[in-house]
Amino acid sequence: MAVPGASLVPILLGLGISLASAHSPAGVECIVFNEEYMTCTWGSGQTLTANYSLYYWYENRSPVVECQQYLWEHGVRIGCRFEQSEIIQFKPFHVHVNASQDGRTLEIPSNCMELQNLVKPGAPVNLTIRNMSSNQLQLTWSSPYPNAHCLEHVVKYKSNKDTSWMKQEVKGDIFSFPSVDYEKYYTFYVRSKINNYCGSTQLWSEWSVPVFWGSNATSKGMAEEQLQWFWIHTVLIPIASCLLLLVLVVLLVRMERVWVIIMPRIPNPSKNFDDLFITHNGDFQEWVGVPKDVVESFKPNYSESICHVSELPYEPLQDNSTHPPGLPGPQEHGPYKNSYVGA
Repeated sequence: MAVPGASLVPILLGLGISLASAHSPAGVECIVFNEEYMTCTWGSGQTLTANYSLYYWYENRSPVVECQQYLWEHGVRIGCRFEQSEIIQFKPFHVHVNASQDGRTLEIPSNCMELQNLVKPGAPVNLTIRNMSSNQLQLTWSSPYPNAHCLEHVVKYKSNKDTSWMKQEVKGDIFSFPSVDYEKYYTFYVRSKINNYCGSTQLWSEWSVPVFWGSNATSKGMAEEQLQWFWIHTVLIPIASCLLLLVLVVLLVRMERVWVIIMPRIPNPSKNFDDLFITHNGDFQEWVGVPKDVVESFKPNYSESICHVSELPYEPLQDNSTHPPGLPGPQEHGPYKNSYVGA
């Protein structure tokens, strides 16, 4: 059912579909993840436009079966997922993919595959370092892959004074580090792949979570440095941010007072005399708060006699001869005569 790659172009031309417009994938790529499940993909949703269907079978084993769990991206089928019960190793595995577009069908070629050569194991876990002697370390780990005897490993390590990583191949799950510098701080990683006894693959697992080792002084210095960064990032920076926010809030609340200090207002004295005329009815002494006894002390404490002044009518004399000579007569004093009476 598979079509050789050499005849792919003539078929495309016969169907009237060009490679550029059909966006045909180069082939099917399958990976068995830790012998738990397998995916076979043939492109991405950004480049594929046709409707794809996958069919598979094992040589001399089973009939042709269509994929039961398609992988979708942007509304386009880009692959198929196989559960553990559908995976059979050491049996030739065949797949073919049909691309349907505008009522026409194109078959994407695929080679026969051996699934034991397509296994990608899980990353090692539980890395542990032990001091075996004064200058020797032992690194051990475990693997989630069910057949640990089928694995080979690579250890990657370097110290805080190294500029490049060192790598060491390991057949088992133990790595001995013979020469240790107690003034350095070391970091170790491990990854795995299927060895040549159980398959032929170049699919390495992901690197493990790192494990660290260092001398007491070095580890103490690293711990102190990490503690300092912890205090800076989790204590000092939040506190400084809160204080800055508090200062900004206070400035916003008291902005009017700050503005008054920068640009003082010109006082208006008229408002200061409102109480003098409204409350105290113009009584200045009461307004300024002068005590009553002080006010009374300024009043006079003596009395004066009243002098009355009156005018008497003029009465002419009957006998002018009796007036002494040399004195002015009554006519010279006017029509009235003044007199004073003292009390």
